[in-house]
Amino acid sequence: MNKKLLLPLLAILSLLWVIPAQALTLKIATLAPAGTSWMKEMKKGAKEIKTRTNGRVKIKFYPGGVMGNDQSVHRKIRINQLQGGAFSSSGMTQVDSSIQVLSLPLVFDSFAEVDHVRAQIDDEIKQHMADNGFIILGLTEGGFARFFSTKPINNLEQLRATKVWIPEGDELVQITYDALGINPIALPISDVFTGLQTGLIDTIAATSTGAIAFQWHSKVNYVVDLPVMYIIGVLAVSKKAFDKIKAEDQLILKQEMNKVFTRLDEINRKDNIDATNALQNQNLNLVRVSDQDRQTLKQLTETAIRNMIDEDKIDRDIVESMQNHLQAFRTQ
Repeated sequence: MNKKLLLPLLAILSLLWVIPAQALTLKIATLAPAGTSWMKEMKKGAKEIKTRTNGRVKIKFYPGGVMGNDQSVHRKIRINQLQGGAFSSSGMTQVDSSIQVLSLPLVFDSFAEVDHVRAQIDDEIKQHMADNGFIILGLTEGGFARFFSTKPINNLEQLRATKVWIPEGDELVQITYDALGINPIALPISDVFTGLQTGLIDTIAATSTGAIAFQWHSKVNYVVDLPVMYIIGVLAVSKKAFDKIKAEDQLILKQEMNKVFTRLDEINRKDNIDATNALQNQNLNLVRVSDQDRQTLKQLTETAIRNMIDEDKIDRDIVESMQNHLQAFRTQ
């Protein structure tokens, strides 16, 4: 080769050799408001991931619902405008309803039960989601949801007489309310505050931290002392986007997000307990449900869970796995 041509070619090759691989940015949307513990911890994790991968993997968050509701986020993931989202479990049911197994109604009585079951089943949930095209980078506790209302609710009949909110598109909660004889009003999370303000709805099921973060607590007067369901938060990215990341960077991404969500489990539990105490100190009336009414609700929700399985709305095997782990804990 002509020496005059060889030298420039070698120079170009040497420059290409030192240029780092192009960075991959995971764009992730969430309804969580900026400034929450959730967002602060995830941003810390993103910073560590960028550092440890030398900038090959970056994460950009879009908080506060600026990318729309869950349906909009999923649509944008499909067209690659986004690569993932941080959702409640109900926000992932359109991908795989098995994500709701920890949030089935009136299953858990205590955090000790939750901790035991999650230690056994979290990986099973993640595998279910991977089989359906999403990689769960983190799964964290949201806390126990309770009924908040503008009206006192002492029993099932009073609950049926209220205008109960249901998350838009949440089929499993719909089946639960069907079993309870409740006709709920479906709204996206972003419309709940306005719904309470206008009287379109007057009763919601939410965690204490969620009620405060979205300011729903300012529109209700009563909270029912009954853990209706255990809420989880999920950080998930499309498997298609995840598979574009080098294997060693995938490992870093999982390691750092695992650290984040371990911290979030601890933070969220404390925050939820503190938020519950704070709400009780803000003239929010605590309504207690009798043992008889609790038992009635328990029986009806057990029927709802069987209906979910029979209608193929949730995988029988994962529900039975969860129930078996729970029963083993209770009989220890």
